[in-house]
Amino acid sequence: MKLEFEIKSGDPVMGIDEAGRGPLAGPVFAAAVHLPLEQALVLMNGEWASINDSKKLSEKKRDTLAETIKNTKGCIWAIASATAAEIDRLNILRATHLAMKRAHDNVAAAYAAKRQAQPEDSAPLMNVLVDGLAVSTLPHAVNIVKGDAKSLLIAAASILAKTARDAYCMDMDAKYPGYGFAKHKGYPTAAHFAVLRELGPCPEHRRSFGPVSQLTLF
Repeated sequence: MKLEFEIKSGDPVMGIDEAGRGPLAGPVFAAAVHLPLEQALVLMNGEWASINDSKKLSEKKRDTLAETIKNTKGCIWAIASATAAEIDRLNILRATHLAMKRAHDNVAAAYAAKRQAQPEDSAPLMNVLVDGLAVSTLPHAVNIVKGDAKSLLIAAASILAKTARDAYCMDMDAKYPGYGFAKHKGYPTAAHFAVLRELGPCPEHRRSFGPVSQLTLF
């Protein structure tokens, strides 16, 4: 993993990524991660050396790295989401952008609060790197296609977003037994389609998604 984009942007900088745009149920999650560049240069060859696009890591490795990121001194991070109801109301793209904005705002606020503790310093606006295409709620961000494979901070955010969403799916599995959320994580698998036909949607299903609306009556 590289810091090319972070160095080009300059301190302070945060990376943002999302998880859960494709599933038929549950919220879409986003995470934002800030780490001072001087510290990042050290950690990328140390405790953060294994950080990568979350899709390229095993579940166990993601969980371990998520805890490492959260417990790194000097790291400011936030996880946010947009609910299934918000997805249905806004559409998935706008809901994803909303979740990203929420995560961004939480990190920016925490960074500003930290700098206020040092009154001799003014808190500069944070530079923002976001995975994928341009984000409407973050018009000043630099978007990087496949950024979770190119940027350390975006990759770190991808891990936090993915592990948070997976944990939520485990909660859904306990709350709505029989749907198999622990296995398919809400994605449109054959098993998920089968249980939708049998049980109909639960409150966490995204009713605006074609596969749900086509298989069920409301």
